[in-house]
Amino acid sequence: MTNAAVPVGVGSRIIYEGEALEIVEMHVTASSLEVLSRGLRGNVIRRLSMSELLMSDRARVLSSDEGPASDDPGEVAAVTLSAVSAAARKQALERAAHVREVLTGYRSGCQETALPYEPRTAYRSELPVMERYAAKAAELGVQSRTVERWVAQYQAHGEAGLISQRAVQPGMGGRQDPRWQQTALEVMSEYTDLSKPNEDLVIRRTRARLDARFGAGVVKVPSQRTAYRILARLEDQRPLFKQSTKRNRDIASRSNEVYGKLHPMRPGEYLLMDTTRLDVFAMDPYTLTWVNAELTVAMDWYSRCVTGLRLTPVSTKSIDAAAVLYETFRPQPAGRDWPAEAMWPPRGIPRSVLVEQDALDPGSVPAATPAVVPETLVVDHGKIYVSAHLNSVCQRLGISIQPARLRQPRDKGPVERFFSTLRVGLLQELPGYKGQDIFARGVSPEQDAWFYLDELEAIIREWIAVIYHHSAHDSLSGLGVPKLTMTPAEMFAHGVARAGYLEVPRDPDLAYEFLPVVWRVIQHYGIDVGGRRYKGDIVAGRAKEKSPYPNQKWPIAYNVDDITKVYFRDDRTRHWHPLVWEHADMLDAPMSEEILRFERTLAKAQNRYVDDPLAITSFLERRKLSVANSMAERRRALRVAREQSSLIGDLNPPPDSAELSSVATALDREPRERAHDAGADAFVDDLDEEPGDLDDADEPPLEQGSFYDGVLEVE
Repeated sequence: MTNAAVPVGVGSRIIYEGEALEIVEMHVTASSLEVLSRGLRGNVIRRLSMSELLMSDRARVLSSDEGPASDDPGEVAAVTLSAVSAAARKQALERAAHVREVLTGYRSGCQETALPYEPRTAYRSELPVMERYAAKAAELGVQSRTVERWVAQYQAHGEAGLISQRAVQPGMGGRQDPRWQQTALEVMSEYTDLSKPNEDLVIRRTRARLDARFGAGVVKVPSQRTAYRILARLEDQRPLFKQSTKRNRDIASRSNEVYGKLHPMRPGEYLLMDTTRLDVFAMDPYTLTWVNAELTVAMDWYSRCVTGLRLTPVSTKSIDAAAVLYETFRPQPAGRDWPAEAMWPPRGIPRSVLVEQDALDPGSVPAATPAVVPETLVVDHGKIYVSAHLNSVCQRLGISIQPARLRQPRDKGPVERFFSTLRVGLLQELPGYKGQDIFARGVSPEQDAWFYLDELEAIIREWIAVIYHHSAHDSLSGLGVPKLTMTPAEMFAHGVARAGYLEVPRDPDLAYEFLPVVWRVIQHYGIDVGGRRYKGDIVAGRAKEKSPYPNQKWPIAYNVDDITKVYFRDDRTRHWHPLVWEHADMLDAPMSEEILRFERTLAKAQNRYVDDPLAITSFLERRKLSVANSMAERRRALRVAREQSSLIGDLNPPPDSAELSSVATALDREPRERAHDAGADAFVDDLDEEPGDLDDADEPPLEQGSFYDGVLEVE
């Protein structure tokens, strides 16, 4: 049996900082044991403490004989004994008892614990060792050489040495050439961005590459069954054959570096923003067309609370991202029929903070989401998030923007997980659900019941407030107690209590800086924006007044989703003032620029003279369909949409087929097919829109090709 200890004394040799030394003296001091060493080459004398000699990485004691070391081949005893089955461990213990009986005459190895019949005559210690080996081999029916091997393995490794290494490492000593497996893995890696092959093609390409690299027949090719078995093992390492190609590319793009993770310490420290296309069809309540809805959300990383969201048709603009960020400052009011636990106190005050009732505004309305002021905004490289306007506003408000790495969705893992939870927990139960991709889509999901876009957004908001914010998450364990999970609402209250404070907006008027700006001249009737007149006391009596800016015009902030108001900043007081549209009293809800443009186009087909009141009247009449609850009324809405789509085609003749053949082909279909396509398509706008002039003279004519194309195309 080898010895793990090395004697250290006078005459022992050591390696210290790469120099060979020999111990010549040992001294005991008041605090430690020290040695005096001399260099084997030269007259170098060193005085070292025993702790430095034994514990430091710079010193190593040399030994004349070999002993066990940590880098020895084979597994340690704990791994060997725990890797095999109970039957294999029982067999090893039985063999160890036979070995001890051969060596000592007792199965336990000790006379004090001997059995009544021990030692037996054939295993007495005075007999020669080889006779005892032969007696044990005859008893067990094995060769005498086998018993000798057991004794040697037991003396070297104990009971663990009697377990076959094949049971621990089944692949050890395999007959397959490792070069074939390495080359097969190399071929599988090349299909990351290509279409999915089958196993036979990978096997043929592997054989051809081995012949070209090492010569024909040099590397032994496994049988077809063995090759399939090897590829099945490699599938876990490099997925290729079973899952979808999109999923395989996502796995292949994982980082090879050590995974890191940010650890937010309070609410608002990190705010995640992202946009995704929902797997459900909806209908625009204003244009009455099928749309693919895109959801933009803002999520507090610490608590996983959704602090803002926005549902838009087809394409999301930078103003939508700014609106979601603004909602984190100023949450929307909660629904009237929501339960009390789904509502948040105004101004983001957590429920755990007790406030005098008189201190609260009696007219305040409970909020739908908590209010936070983000410190760092984590976004991807989408056009709406890297716009100059949004970056400039964040810079002024002290919000740091942290772009995620390219093609690394795990940098925004919590919000990506929220999208999956939303799909599984809500969207797949709604009518109009179309599945994750074309392979999971039903026969005709657009023929089922459906929701209008505003109804779908209201459903998502209520689901977040009532269910998501009050469901325990496995990743929320802020108290550090094992197996204790918290809900986002509980985590938000815990974060406020832990941080000791809650950041609130310094000035509510700072939110106006998220809006785009147009430049206008003050007229005697007010301000004209997009052919609409806006009035207010702040601009009354200031007609033709020159602004201090170089262009001598005044900046007007506007919201394309609510044209009932624009905002004027007085250069004298530096305060913002709303200017109201002269026809805003006819509306009972906000009206967007796109809706007004669409209504004007529809009204022109039926009236020779069109003004804004006429367009608003048409809008209000059609808007009544948005509150329809019966399927009969919704089918009527579809018929209206078909009539409108054909009406727009009459307003603007189709372009020449040489210019736009795809649109010409769509317009030449049968009337029934055209009506169906018109009801299934939607308005497509630019992904991002820079603020500019909104006059009607600059607006392009509304064409059916640009209005209804490409909505139900398979992604």
